[in-house]
Amino acid sequence: MKTTLTLAAATACAMLLQPTMAQTARPPDAVSGASPARPAGEAAPAPAAAVAEAARPAADTDRDALRKPGEMVKFAGIRPGNKVVDFMPGSGYFTRVFSEAVGPKGVVYAVVPEEMLKRRATAADGIKAIAAEPAHHNVKVLVQPAGAFAPPEPVDVVWTSQNYHDVHTASFGLGNVTDLNKAAFKALKPGGMYVVLDHAAAPGAGIEESTKLHRIDPAMVKQEVTTAGFVFDGEDSSLRNPADPHTAGVFDPSVRGKTDQFIYRFRKP
Repeated sequence: MKTTLTLAAATACAMLLQPTMAQTARPPDAVSGASPARPAGEAAPAPAAAVAEAARPAADTDRDALRKPGEMVKFAGIRPGNKVVDFMPGSGYFTRVFSEAVGPKGVVYAVVPEEMLKRRATAADGIKAIAAEPAHHNVKVLVQPAGAFAPPEPVDVVWTSQNYHDVHTASFGLGNVTDLNKAAFKALKPGGMYVVLDHAAAPGAGIEESTKLHRIDPAMVKQEVTTAGFVFDGEDSSLRNPADPHTAGVFDPSVRGKTDQFIYRFRKP
């Protein structure tokens, strides 16, 4: 981001979500390569329990009705003991939820692109503060290149929310989606899942929509990610909004908080 305002726009973009619609998600137990359940006698938090975690601030819980974190955890297949990458975690909304969902035997690697710190030195401060909280001791912050992020161990899930389109925006300086998708593939265990959630552009919209409207054509995402070697594994419709005309930017008052959003799950063979 060339200015603080541009970076703030990118961060805010990662925080928008919409009203619920019908959900079609595979149970988390069906995820290939997932870590085993916790030992007998040790409570395994269901998605609802992860969302209800007491350490979550009101600023997060007040947005739950729009962001549907329980549905997102279930769709991503995140379960106790998992290793998860939260790429470009923004304010850490999902980082906190994932931290509780994976439990004390799991890890959440919050990846902050080093390109962001080159433009704003404090870009990782918020997520580092979350990692320092006792309730989220399993969060590890990694400052690495966007197109070459590499957790120290193979992971079960790579997640990115409201950021994929930003990698297409040259002014953000985040490299390119080809390298990003290759890094996600390399980071995952065989059978692991790459989950992309973003604002939908109109069908056939070009790259210019990513810069102008902060949206992206879902078909473009599917084509780019499968080209990297992933297999499309499903989608969730909880955040879809067919009433969105796809012609306004995501910060426009007419659609802010109500944009049509897609969430795709891709499997590493």
